[in-house]
Amino acid sequence: MDRLISLLIVAVPLLFAIVIHEVAHGWMASRFGDLTAKQAGRLTLNPIPHIDPLGTVVVPLLLYFSNAGFLFGWAKPVPINPYYLRHPKNDLIWVSFAGPGANILTALGCGLVIRIIHPVSGYLMLGSSFLGTLTHMLVYGMIINLILAFFNLIPLPPLDGSKILAGFLPPRYEYKMEQLERLGPILLFGLIMVAGFAGIPIFSWILNPFISFFSYLFAGPGFSRFF
Repeated sequence: MDRLISLLIVAVPLLFAIVIHEVAHGWMASRFGDLTAKQAGRLTLNPIPHIDPLGTVVVPLLLYFSNAGFLFGWAKPVPINPYYLRHPKNDLIWVSFAGPGANILTALGCGLVIRIIHPVSGYLMLGSSFLGTLTHMLVYGMIINLILAFFNLIPLPPLDGSKILAGFLPPRYEYKMEQLERLGPILLFGLIMVAGFAGIPIFSWILNPFISFFSYLFAGPGFSRFF
């Protein structure tokens, strides 16, 4: 039972984070004229339409039960058709940023609720009580959303950061970006593998400053003792 509760404390925030990320992409696209995601029934917080069997179920469970030390996953990408956007090049910048932006706002929301529950800065009150379990879930929600947000802002395909960067590049570089998109997943996976085997904490360098700031601001100095 304790193992199941521990899994839910992490799995629920992860599932909500990846769903809100994809819904935000679709919602922003609809604001700029592309109703593809809306017509596909993907503008909903119901997780079922967003579930990717590999990224939403298999990968997170493997990471959790193998005690990998971190949890990651993804939802089925919402369909976006740039040709329906009013100004495709500029609008794609906002559509791409919407996912990470929604995760940052969700992290802020988790932090504010933590501070409401624990108005006095200091050690968080965690434990087997409902309030303790809720607090633990909110802390994980804050961290997971920050990881998803800033990891996706890395300007390397297929991450959102590459699409944001492409929106600012002159037209003569668009063909090169399209070539890079075909190799992007391989390059990203290779970077992760090389950094992992070489013991180079590339992603920690990117993520830790933001995680540390949010954690200290909302969870207090006692945050690190729970992870």
